[in-house]
Amino acid sequence: MSLQQTVLLGFVAGATIVLGLLAGRLHRLSTSTRTFMNAVAIGILLFLTAEILVSGLEPAEHAVEDHSVLGITRTLLLLGGLAVGILGLVAYDTWSKKRRAQTGADDDEFSLMTRMSVLIAIGMGLHNFGEGLAIGSSAHSATSSLTTVLVIGFALHNATEGFGIIGPLASTGKKVSWGLLASMALIGGGPTTLGSIVGWSWNNETVTVAFYALAAGSIIYVIAQLYAVAQRQAAGNLLHYGVVSGLTIGIATELVVKFAQG
Repeated sequence: MSLQQTVLLGFVAGATIVLGLLAGRLHRLSTSTRTFMNAVAIGILLFLTAEILVSGLEPAEHAVEDHSVLGITRTLLLLGGLAVGILGLVAYDTWSKKRRAQTGADDDEFSLMTRMSVLIAIGMGLHNFGEGLAIGSSAHSATSSLTTVLVIGFALHNATEGFGIIGPLASTGKKVSWGLLASMALIGGGPTTLGSIVGWSWNNETVTVAFYALAAGSIIYVIAQLYAVAQRQAAGNLLHYGVVSGLTIGIATELVVKFAQG
């Protein structure tokens, strides 16, 4: 498969993130609906975190089984990436709060949720770069049918990820501008195309592990923040209903992909 075809497939796989992001155009929602949407986003992110960790752990496990020194390297990258992803955002948040306190800037709900959505988009972008590497590598060395299945699977997942990104903002009940949605799509979905270009010419599972670990760490941090938001919203049972719904969406999407691969 040519590089041009690979880039096109990478773009298609990443572009479907826009479908989920369109939820950000909803507004004038009831308080319970907004609370539920935030909880659904938490559920989707929980599923994606588990999926990303499994994807990052598999190469490390294979190296360990082969008694390769790569097992140690990949394990350290996985743990280190998780730590950097979580603690890096903790440090950024601490710095950001101090800066806003110095300037006297107040945080309204929309600004807070915008930052949360941007952080989720960054995490998804790291994840999707790893997926793009898989698309590029497959396109360069495997059959076109396998590559097509990969693209379909990643495209379905990205549609789900889009809602995970925009869920916090949608929960404010305010309509998100097209410009902000476009920025989220570029940050979250754009790296899929970039990864497919890199993966077509150069493939390294160890590097993929690092990107997956960073993505998982950043998303774990955001989940903790969104849970705090749910607590402030006094979500109650809506939190649990929403989390279960989000997990169901993620698992159902994964099963559809596996069915297509079979």
